[in-house]
Amino acid sequence: MKYTYQYRILPTTNQKITLNRWLRVCRFWFNRQLGERFQWWEQNRCAVNSCPLICHLPELKEKPNYYSQKKQLPILKKDVVTVQWSKEKLDLSEVPSLTLQEVCKRVDKAFSRYISGDSNGKRSGKPRFKSSNRFRSMVFEGGGLSIHSCSVGKKYLYLKTPKIGLIKVRMHRYLPDGAILKQAQIIKKADGWYVNLRLDDPTIPKFNKDKIVANWDNSTGLDAVLYEDDYLATSDGKKLSSLKSLRKSEARLAQISQRKANKKKGSKSRRKLAKRESREHQRIARARKDHAYSTAHKLLKTGKKVFFHEKLNLKGLSRKNKPVQDDNGKYLPNGQSAKSGLNKSWSDAAFGQFFSIFNYIAEKAGVAVIEINPAYTSQLLPYRDEFVFTDCSIREYWDEIEQVSVDRDISAAINIKRVGLDEFPTIKRRKGKIVIVDSTTHLTSKEVLSVFRGLEKPAL
Repeated sequence: MKYTYQYRILPTTNQKITLNRWLRVCRFWFNRQLGERFQWWEQNRCAVNSCPLICHLPELKEKPNYYSQKKQLPILKKDVVTVQWSKEKLDLSEVPSLTLQEVCKRVDKAFSRYISGDSNGKRSGKPRFKSSNRFRSMVFEGGGLSIHSCSVGKKYLYLKTPKIGLIKVRMHRYLPDGAILKQAQIIKKADGWYVNLRLDDPTIPKFNKDKIVANWDNSTGLDAVLYEDDYLATSDGKKLSSLKSLRKSEARLAQISQRKANKKKGSKSRRKLAKRESREHQRIARARKDHAYSTAHKLLKTGKKVFFHEKLNLKGLSRKNKPVQDDNGKYLPNGQSAKSGLNKSWSDAAFGQFFSIFNYIAEKAGVAVIEINPAYTSQLLPYRDEFVFTDCSIREYWDEIEQVSVDRDISAAINIKRVGLDEFPTIKRRKGKIVIVDSTTHLTSKEVLSVFRGLEKPAL
């Protein structure tokens, strides 16, 4: 199994100078390759609506690719390269060759995703030329890379990198026994330098989630709530609280951003506030990530073997409302003001990041995490084929027949569990009406009602 551990490194002053200089060289090499690809793209294309008598294609040139651009490295290393716009002189020979070749892979992957898309056919945006704020990492691999754990007090590791030597690493967690170091990615962040150690552990067997047979007792359904202080609802009748790290810090962040905007560009005070602003963003991101890990571990401590969660269309949920116009072309209110706050809440919750982290931790623990289609799970009662929660404003429902209080979010989590266990009724739309074609609700109604009877009865 392959995984990544991140540590903070403590380089010396000379090592910091070297790493900064290498980052500058890698950034130049990245922008140079990207510029060559864009230049080829523009010279070998013609607008669709252009006249063929006026617009003609020049002689076709060889298309730049990973191998042709990598062949330029031995030629560029023979002499110092001068940056055209700044007249800065860079020496590509001082950077390890495998690090520069990894930059070639990065450019090739970014441009191919822009042209043809990834393995799923999804195309990315146009690659950007990197500034110093956007290019902050380098990858080291090969025979000159190794890790040494001999240290006084077992508080530090020592990472040996090519052409630099030993770099001090703060060891906040032990390296697993038997793990093999494959790559080391050194990253420059707002508060210092870090390293990602990419390890390969052959002692951990490959996990196959298909071997786990899900049933009512060993599975749990999860519903993304995003209402008030609730984050997740489980089919066991529990709710996990949210963090809202951005909401809690946006006033302080806005104050810092406003102060920075009022300073003169290029001044020392503006740079200090920019660093303070980046540290604030870093704190928000770290708090959100820590909340995701703690929530994932809290779910795994329940002892369940299968977790079902809804497949969220986060891009569609955070999309802007369509503009509304009257007959005269005047724009009418479309509810975007309220939707903007909801979009910010979706971004702050970061459900995509949470489910990715949860899937990674569950795989290491031998637990299956399965996403399912959540259609009609938030509207139907889980113990009776009746649509009750037809509006988002309905948060609770008191059932006079069964004398139970039904919470909307817990009901949705139970229905998600039923979908995962293939016990959810077949629902179709006929002439605009929702019709239940086939139902097996009576098979699980006893277990569902026991969950709701275990909850507190609302005050009348």
